[in-house]
Amino acid sequence: MGALDHLSNIFDCSSGSSSKLKKKKQLQTVEIKVKIDCEGCERKVRRSVEGMKGVSSVLIEPKQHKLTVVGYVEPKKVVARVAHRTGKKVELWPYVPYDVVEHPYAPGVYDRKAPAGYVRNVEDPQVSQLARASSTEVRYTTAFSDENPTACVVM
Repeated sequence: MGALDHLSNIFDCSSGSSSKLKKKKQLQTVEIKVKIDCEGCERKVRRSVEGMKGVSSVLIEPKQHKLTVVGYVEPKKVVARVAHRTGKKVELWPYVPYDVVEHPYAPGVYDRKAPAGYVRNVEDPQVSQLARASSTEVRYTTAFSDENPTACVVM
């Protein structure tokens, strides 16, 4: 069907001389951090998103302060709408499971406010330097290792 749709769009004379192909929105899962204190807040957040065009499903996890929206929507528009309709501070979900991060307790990654099992998603070059040691550092640390008695004759 894709080739036929493409050909019909090329030879379509009904739209005039300037025919632009519309990009279809992708099905996306948008995760948002919003403070949810009570059932009233939960209802307010749910109603702010359910009326949006393209929204398929809405899932709210009040203990994690997390809103998950699935549908043909743009993340920026969902964040703006929730912020406008509820008057709350809203941001895209900034956390990842701590298993994904190489150093979950590094400065800037660990967040006390994060839900259990999550740390902040940070793309910081200083944090990534903690994960990798240079070859000379590895050579010196293994040369004087207690685990390898033949590594150094002096020991």
